[in-house]
Amino acid sequence: MWIKFKFLLAGALLLFQLGMIGYARFVPTRFFCWAPYDSQNKYQIQVVLNDRELIPNEIEARYRIPQKGYDNRAISHVIKILQQYEETYGQSDKALVKLRYSVNGKKEQVWQWSSR
Repeated sequence: MWIKFKFLLAGALLLFQLGMIGYARFVPTRFFCWAPYDSQNKYQIQVVLNDRELIPNEIEARYRIPQKGYDNRAISHVIKILQQYEETYGQSDKALVKLRYSVNGKKEQVWQWSSR
């Protein structure tokens, strides 16, 4: 009885992992994938508050990440950090946020947030 339960539990765990890997292929975040850190993202953040562009130290203090750098997680992680801050702590700041990024050395893209 105990051996059947262990095989059933192991099989269920394996099926769960396979299902989550398949799911991860179609969503930007890959928490359940075996290799979630599978991309190199170069990014740069620009923020304008009250018609003044923030300097790198101010951006790092605001979001707790460097103003420019590399992140080996999905770029959606950086976007979620910026968006979460702007939707909560910074919602009354009327900030304009631009994130320029390149995934795995490909063409640069831009994500923008404006609460104006």
